[in-house]
Amino acid sequence: MPPLDPQTAEPPAGLRTAAVPEGRGQRLLHFGRAVGEMAVGAAVQGVAQLARGQRPDLAALMMSPGNARRLAERLSRMRGAVMKVGQLMSMDGQGVLPREFADSLRGLRDQAHTMPPTQLADVLEREYGPTWHRRFRRLSFEPVASASIGQVHRAETHDGRLLALKVQHPGVRRSIASDMANLALLARTPGLMPPGLEPRAISGLLERMQAQLEHETDYRAEVRSAQAYRQALIATIGDDPALAALSVPAVIEAHCTDHIIATEFAPGVPVDRLARPDVPQAQRDQVARALCRLAAHEFFRMRLVQTDPNFGNYLFDPQSGRLSLIDFGATESVASERVEHLRELGRALRDDDVLRISRASDAAGFTAHGDPPAQREGVIGLMRLAGEPLRHVGRYDFGASTLVARSFERGRDQFLGAGYARTPPSDLIFLQRKLAGTFMLCVRLMARVDLSEVLHGEL
Repeated sequence: MPPLDPQTAEPPAGLRTAAVPEGRGQRLLHFGRAVGEMAVGAAVQGVAQLARGQRPDLAALMMSPGNARRLAERLSRMRGAVMKVGQLMSMDGQGVLPREFADSLRGLRDQAHTMPPTQLADVLEREYGPTWHRRFRRLSFEPVASASIGQVHRAETHDGRLLALKVQHPGVRRSIASDMANLALLARTPGLMPPGLEPRAISGLLERMQAQLEHETDYRAEVRSAQAYRQALIATIGDDPALAALSVPAVIEAHCTDHIIATEFAPGVPVDRLARPDVPQAQRDQVARALCRLAAHEFFRMRLVQTDPNFGNYLFDPQSGRLSLIDFGATESVASERVEHLRELGRALRDDDVLRISRASDAAGFTAHGDPPAQREGVIGLMRLAGEPLRHVGRYDFGASTLVARSFERGRDQFLGAGYARTPPSDLIFLQRKLAGTFMLCVRLMARVDLSEVLHGEL
């Protein structure tokens, strides 16, 4: 590890550093540049197409690989709420965004620009006091990961204990409201949102996201969630071999503050980096099965769900084969009644029993008796489509599946068009986010998983 002196901690070659822009004016300037850069990029490509006698498609031009790189660079510099949106965009899977666009945004999950050493030192002094450098034997100024809300640094205590310090980017919490307002403006850029998405739907989505982000920036609340989750997992893991490979690093409260979370250091790499040809299929299948089993275990046994689908929240250690679960800013408890709603809906989808699906959907709040028939039929149809992996006999091949593309194409007008009158209950939105994230991870790993075996005893 480098020394503690920030003046001598030069960023290593290839590491991108940039001060986090603070204040509404600075962040609005970055927003304007993002839109302007994308517009210029689209215009240049459009002129080239006209010169070749082609008719430009504005939406396609805005979603070009070049514009994806420009947007990713700008969001990486800004961090905060807008970068969180970029992370979610990168996880759409096939069929929702062009593959090159999603690939360019993928680095936002854990490879954002990092704070310069001097800005990091300012944060450490504010949180730990002027003698902060005496707190640790060593602290690396090169982060092991940097994402939307904070960046993670490795530290060593004087008694030799290795820690991970998650340091919140300065001003992130204060900037959430203004970022959401600016995102509403950016969302009107042609090609960035599905054409059927109305302004009121955008506002509703951004309001829910704002509330969640404000919760995720409350590091004291995250410490409590991490401790509760760790205790619940240990208490319920039993002798399940799939869950035995999972662990949650312990929180070290003595080094936690309002803007820093300290835990045991967990070795490993983000689990989606196993998606390489040289990684055996059996290993990818095993990891995917463990995470599918975890999702079911969270819902039905622990009744405490980590709802952030960011792949960087699962670290795989190739030396031990263990999976470390990190980042509990988005953790939701599940009411007993809701567990039974989801259990019955899962059974109905597995059996493809349309009447039971309809009743379970009403009980959960996805539909209601007063909904227009066409809308109701559309929602039930989408649910049946989503239940395809549950009905599959044997191992479901996520790598070959086109389910995400089919679901998005079929549901775009239904959920985002003018005819859709309701959104799911707020708690179900985040539970759906976890299930969708687990599915996307299986797709990314090109895994094959027998879901009937994973869910045995739960449905």
